[in-house]
Amino acid sequence: MSIKQYLYKLSLKPTLLDEENWTDREHHIIQEHFDMLQRLLEEGKVLLAGRTLNMDSSGFGIVILEVASEDEAKKIMQDDPAVKEKIMTAELFPYRVALYRNK
Repeated sequence: MSIKQYLYKLSLKPTLLDEENWTDREHHIIQEHFDMLQRLLEEGKVLLAGRTLNMDSSGFGIVILEVASEDEAKKIMQDDPAVKEKIMTAELFPYRVALYRNK
């Protein structure tokens, strides 16, 4: 089985670009999102996850996965609590890391 890489891009729901609109619900969902990504990192399925620091419509997050298939990547993306609870939208792309700095 060959491992493939996929990137999913996350965008916050526009009303959440203003942090004053966040409630305990959104904070809880983001914690679940982070916990899920951390578990997937420990399983070797997440290569990288992060986000831009701007809180406007140009901001986004990315998750780079290393998994067996596009179906697996799609399932992970769709099961992401932030996507499932509709506080973020997500798009999946086939991806390949070309350069990687290994300290």
